[in-house]
Amino acid sequence: MRHASAQTLARIETLLEQLRGLPGLKEKSRGVFYRGGAAWLHFHEDQAGIFADLRTSPEWERLPATTPAQCSLLVRRIKRILKC
Repeated sequence: MRHASAQTLARIETLLEQLRGLPGLKEKSRGVFYRGGAAWLHFHEDQAGIFADLRTSPEWERLPATTPAQCSLLVRRIKRILKC
């Protein structure tokens, strides 16, 4: 699985815009978000779709982010973690 290309990130631009508006996240490069100075969220792609890698502990958790419903679930989960 490779990091998401610019073309793939364009497909989830609405999701990226929502994430950019959340407190505590800083987008260091397109689609790569930091929290508290550490990498916290980024995206991958393969033939199965688009996936978000979210640091929920010392480990990364891979979550689907291909469909609008999956993106909505991801945003809700991130908001719970950020308490916003």
